[in-house]
Amino acid sequence: MNSMYQQLMQLPLFQGVTTEKITELVEKLPFHFLKFRNGEQIFAAGDACTHVRFIVSGKVRLETAFTSLRVTLCQTLETPHVLAAEYLFGRETTYPYTATAEGPCGILQLRKSDYIKMVSSDKVFLFNILNYLSSGSQRSVASLLMTRDGSVAERLAMIVDSLLVNGARDVQLRYKQKDLCTLLGTQRTTLISTLDKLQDQDIIEYDSNELTIVDVCRLLDMLIA
Repeated sequence: MNSMYQQLMQLPLFQGVTTEKITELVEKLPFHFLKFRNGEQIFAAGDACTHVRFIVSGKVRLETAFTSLRVTLCQTLETPHVLAAEYLFGRETTYPYTATAEGPCGILQLRKSDYIKMVSSDKVFLFNILNYLSSGSQRSVASLLMTRDGSVAERLAMIVDSLLVNGARDVQLRYKQKDLCTLLGTQRTTLISTLDKLQDQDIIEYDSNELTIVDVCRLLDMLIA
């Protein structure tokens, strides 16, 4: 039980909960620990979010594709992270991205109805989910309000910031240049000039159809510089 308690205590939304409460919940609620092989899909964009899911081992690759443009943001989450818990509630309850195991991966999942019971059982769970939801929504608003000059670099930073999951690594954009120009509202020559400058500053690396963000913090700093 001690190892399970330590594992659960590392997870977002569980932090600050007592050993006694964890023991009680494990006895009452069905905690499912699932194993996924490399490349195996955990869920797809558009699937209903019916469970709260946590990464308890390994890595998960997330891919968010724009509906009518050939632009996809890819990012990796490692242990311990929660996957899209904000889509359990509200008007939109389907996943915005596809999640795939990157190497062997372990997922803890709990049905929405059981998670609601868990939140109702202890105020710590309630405060944790409220803080999680508030942080995400406030970050998006702050990013928009910090817009200064509307440059292509700033627009790129804003798009990445709006889609980035907190704590994600290995962030990439896959694209057709025409569609990326449409998304950023610019011409190809201006796009290439901007990407060249960002690459010279060691913020990104790019080629004709893929952009890797080498330094996410410096890219996002363009919104507050």
